[in-house]
Amino acid sequence: MNSQIALIQNIDALLPQTQCGLCGHRDGCLPYAKSIAEGEEANKCVPGGQPVADALAALLKRPQLLAEESVWPIQSDGRPQRMKAIIREDECIGCTKCISACPVDAIIGSGKLMHSILTDLCTGCELCIPPCPVDCIDLIEDDHVIPNETLRIREQNDLRNRYYSHIQREEQRRINRKGPVVRANIDTALFAQFSAQDDRVPDILIAQIEAKPAVQLNAQSTIELAKIRTQIKKLEKQLSVRDDAKKRLLLDELNQQLNACQGI
Repeated sequence: MNSQIALIQNIDALLPQTQCGLCGHRDGCLPYAKSIAEGEEANKCVPGGQPVADALAALLKRPQLLAEESVWPIQSDGRPQRMKAIIREDECIGCTKCISACPVDAIIGSGKLMHSILTDLCTGCELCIPPCPVDCIDLIEDDHVIPNETLRIREQNDLRNRYYSHIQREEQRRINRKGPVVRANIDTALFAQFSAQDDRVPDILIAQIEAKPAVQLNAQSTIELAKIRTQIKKLEKQLSVRDDAKKRLLLDELNQQLNACQGI
């Protein structure tokens, strides 16, 4: 293992593994760790707060910087208040978008069925909130006792492993994805590189997509494509005036049908 990879792993070990992207790195803690090792300021981890900023400064032998401010009050350990997401289940329409968005697989449910959040696993990253078309997810304060350092490290290791498992599953789903895409593609290659260097995390393998034969369009399929496009344009116009959860779901289904007909 080269020294740069070892440094990145040491930085990543200090980050809370919420994978929230509040530091500006949408793929979570490891990309931020890599960027810190390359010179980026080490005070941008919002959920880690001042303790993480100070620990990173000590590790890197850099001047201490004031941590990025959180919207939540500071706890007795110097970190922002830990939050948990909950779903108002009587309002949930079962769209599955929050399930795909959760980086640690803390949400369970199926299409058109009520979803639930496993609050003990939730990191409060807030990534499930923007995709929800009916705005039925709230954040509440985590009322658990603030963990000591030993429990915190154990929790971070578990969250890291869950995120690697999530990435591997999303990589497999990428080939034959049927559900909605609610976040940009993760830089799987980066995580695969580090999983190969660390026996403590699940292996990540890059899925290979087989080339699909060109779709031959006949008169019937051309007519069908035109109908789908017309329906899509009509729904997009309606949604631009007024949002509607059912119409948005129908729009997603029509777009999937269009892609399937075009062999995408």
